[in-house]
Amino acid sequence: MKKTLLIVMALLLTFLGACSSKESTSTAKSRDSKDKKVQKIIVGTGTQFPNICFLDKNGKLTGYDVELVRQIDEKLPEYEFEFKTMEFSNLLLSLETNKIDFVAHQMEVNDERKEKFLFNKEPYNVFPLQVTVHQDNNDIHSIKDLKGKKAIVSATSNSAVFLEKYNKENDAGIEIVYSGQGADDTKNQIKTGRADATITTPFAVDFLNKQADAQQKVVGEPLLNSKVYFLLRKNETPLQKRIDEALVELKEEGVVSELSKKWLGADYSVGF
Repeated sequence: MKKTLLIVMALLLTFLGACSSKESTSTAKSRDSKDKKVQKIIVGTGTQFPNICFLDKNGKLTGYDVELVRQIDEKLPEYEFEFKTMEFSNLLLSLETNKIDFVAHQMEVNDERKEKFLFNKEPYNVFPLQVTVHQDNNDIHSIKDLKGKKAIVSATSNSAVFLEKYNKENDAGIEIVYSGQGADDTKNQIKTGRADATITTPFAVDFLNKQADAQQKVVGEPLLNSKVYFLLRKNETPLQKRIDEALVELKEEGVVSELSKKWLGADYSVGF
C-alpha cells in the first residue's frame, strides 16, 4: 500500500513538474513575444533651437519638444522612442529616406510638407513668429521696415517659409540669407551687424539673451501664430493615431501646459 502511494506521489510530482516547466516555457515565450512587439521609433530633432531642442550645460538633450516626446513615449508601451539629432535642414530628407520615423522640431503645416508627409492631428503648441533685431536697432519696427535689409533664417524653417512667401507676395525687397550653424550663426550675425534681423519667437530671444548675451529684442506685432505638430511619413497612420491619443491625455493631465510654462515662459498650448 505504502509502495503504491509512493509511486502515485512520484508520478504526481513528475506531472506537476512537467506542467510547471511548460508554464515557465510558455510564460517566457509570452514575455519574449511581448518584448518583440515593442517597436523602436527614431525621432529626429535638433540641438540648436533654444528652449525647444538643445543641449544643456551638461550636454544633455532637452527642451520643450524633447521632454514632451519623452512624456508621449511613457504613454505608449508598444513603442520605444530614440532621439537622433541633426541639422534642421537635414530633418525632412532624413524622414523621406527612412532614417528617422518622425520629426519633433516645432513643425508648421504648409502645402509642400503636406504633399510629402503626414502631420499628427493634435497640435501641441502655438508658434509666434516676430521680427527680431539687435537691442540697439531703432530703425526697424515691423516687417515693413525690412525692405533693403538683410534677414537671416534657417533654411526650410517656419521662419524661412514665411519670409520667402511674404517677400514674393508683397515684393518686399528683403534680402534673405540662410544661417550656416543654426541659432549660433544667427545670433552672431545679428550681434555683429552682418544681418539686420531674423524671424523668431519671443521665448527663443529670452533664452539667448539670458544664456548667450545675444542682445536681441522683438519688434512689431506677431507675424504668425501657427499651430505646430509632429511630422511623419505618409504610411505612419498607426503611429500618428497613438501620438494623438497620448497628447490628448497629456493635455487633460496638464502636462503640456506645465512643460510650456517651464520651457517657453508661458502657456503656448492655449487656444487649441
